[in-house]
Amino acid sequence: MAPAPVHGEIESFSLVELAVTRLRREILSGRSEPGERLVEEQLTRRLGISRAPLREALRLLGEQGLVEHVPRRGARVATLSDRDVRELYAVRDMLERHAVEQALSAGQPNALAGLRSALAQLRDAAAAGDQLEVANAHRSFHVSLVAMSGNQQLTSIYESILVRLQLYMAINLRREAEQTHSDDGVHRHERLLEAVETGDTAAVLAALGGHGARSYL
Repeated sequence: MAPAPVHGEIESFSLVELAVTRLRREILSGRSEPGERLVEEQLTRRLGISRAPLREALRLLGEQGLVEHVPRRGARVATLSDRDVRELYAVRDMLERHAVEQALSAGQPNALAGLRSALAQLRDAAAAGDQLEVANAHRSFHVSLVAMSGNQQLTSIYESILVRLQLYMAINLRREAEQTHSDDGVHRHERLLEAVETGDTAAVLAALGGHGARSYL
């Protein structure tokens, strides 16, 4: 008697994961613009799922800061004001610098494998011209850097901020691709990794500063 509901729960969870993955990619790629309404009838047809897993997916995306639920109007892609963006960048910088100081001052740069893996993903995405995957690799690199602090709560909060900043940058993905060379980000992160490998906190902070005040990550 037990297997049936368990199978049903697994199937429902898989549909939620599918919807989260598809919608998250559409939002972060810029295909769904900030403020765009997310109409349940349209989404259930397009994704081939029922309302229950779709609503759960939208709830999870809301927790990630990618979807907003507006009373009596339903769900829409989240929007960020200029002030929101400025504050998110300020918090990002503060958390990142604190994490670097915590990790390197203790002489424990023990997450180099994560940094190297993210850098390899960044090189592949840049070579393929896939701007969404470039942004994802940027985020993975910096999350791995902050994770070196060993503070899981800080890392979780930091990643949630990067996801919201990636939402902000999504509308500029095409423009960024046109205005910047695909290897620019790769070289910046190569220099940052080299600084981390030295264990020199000042060098790492200087490399982070070289990213520029409004570069994506």
